Amino acid sequence: MISGKWEGWRKKMEELSLEEQVVKLLQEKKIKISTTESCTGGFLAGTIVNVSGASEVFDEGYITYSNAAKHKILGVKEETLEQYGAVSEETAKEMAEGCAKAAGTQIAVGITGIAGPTGGTKEKPVGLVYMGCYYKEKAKVKKFIFSGGRTQVRKQSVEEALKFILERLKEE
Repeated sequence: MISGKWEGWRKKMEELSLEEQVVKLLQEKKIKISTTESCTGGFLAGTIVNVSGASEVFDEGYITYSNAAKHKILGVKEETLEQYGAVSEETAKEMAEGCAKAAGTQIAVGITGIAGPTGGTKEKPVGLVYMGCYYKEKAKVKKFIFSGGRTQVRKQSVEEALKFILERLKEE
């Protein structure tokens, strides 16, 4: 009987959009989320708050486009920014953790990358995005290299961030 209920819940969740799944799971777990975004410029936060009921689980979001903002608001170390750059695994990790601490949430996502069409280098091409997700006192980071124009890179980043949040929330 329990497995039947689980199967029904899983199918119902699959019928929802990614952002609806995130909000529903946050509501069920009774936890709050915060976001900090660089290359996506608030697109992730906007996608989450498009869902009715998001106000129960989303209190704060930050757009930390500049290095100064990453340092001042999130506490990203100046040494990290100098040594690894704004678009790096290390910065994404510090962004996510700093966001959770600044907002007082149990889960937070930090996104940093190069949306293009300019700004890329051989080492860090256009489409390179790092995202950190802080949950259960630990930040995990994923690296992506997306293709397409600026809008496509931003959209792909938000979609992958939503999947990352769901993945982290389902951890035991």
